[in-house]
Amino acid sequence: MKYANFCGYSDVEPYEIIRKVSDKCYEIRAMDAVKDPAVVTQFVVGGFSAVSDNAQKWIISSNPENEIIRIRANKKKGFANKYGQRFSLSDKPCKYYDYNF
Repeated sequence: MKYANFCGYSDVEPYEIIRKVSDKCYEIRAMDAVKDPAVVTQFVVGGFSAVSDNAQKWIISSNPENEIIRIRANKKKGFANKYGQRFSLSDKPCKYYDYNF
């Protein structure tokens, strides 16, 4: 696994794994994500914002200036930081923004 994606309620933010401290502990750093300007926002009827969430594309890049944090394995949430925020390990970075909230 090369990435750890932060799982907010419905939003997802990409993080990269910097170092594997142990099987239960990783050091990670937030990645920068910019909305792809080539993708046109589609407006649809329904939902709160009337924006199609399925047409999202993001340009994700590493940023060495971002702070390095640690996540640890736990029984309830998989991996979490010291504040209890959940992370999911993955082979690719993922960014998703829920426009309805």
